[in-house]
Amino acid sequence: MTVLHDFKATSIDGGEVSLGEYAGDVVLVVNTASECGYTPQLGGLEQLYETYRAQGLTVLGFPCNQFGGQDPGSDEEIGAFCQKNYGVSFPMFSKVDVNGADEHPVYTWLKSEKGGLLGKKIKWNFTKFLVARDGTVIGRYAPTTEPADLAGDIEKALSA
Repeated sequence: MTVLHDFKATSIDGGEVSLGEYAGDVVLVVNTASECGYTPQLGGLEQLYETYRAQGLTVLGFPCNQFGGQDPGSDEEIGAFCQKNYGVSFPMFSKVDVNGADEHPVYTWLKSEKGGLLGKKIKWNFTKFLVARDGTVIGRYAPTTEPADLAGDIEKALSA
């Protein structure tokens, strides 16, 4: 059985990261964008991370420019923007595609585990996937779902 920990991704500063580093954590995976109407959710995601990090929550941000060209910057620009404007300290990764021929393998897997309204497609920026400590997907949330609204599910996952 494939789990989140089986994948690798490139960090926003260019290093290869094994997602196995997050084995044992509850992980919230989010495709982010710097110029989206939902961009202020970065602050909410950071708040979740700060609130629950000590209990084992990690938030992983994957910038994506596939929806309305809303993350056109370089990885360096995206990282600086997220940190400066929203205090993002959770791990951010290099810009990826989440749909289509060049989609990142972690998104191929996430979508196969939890389809959405569009089946195996991501609809927009800030689609969120909640992953249990064992690396299995336990929830998928729409872009409109505010990070604070995930607190109950996160607490349940952390105590499981």
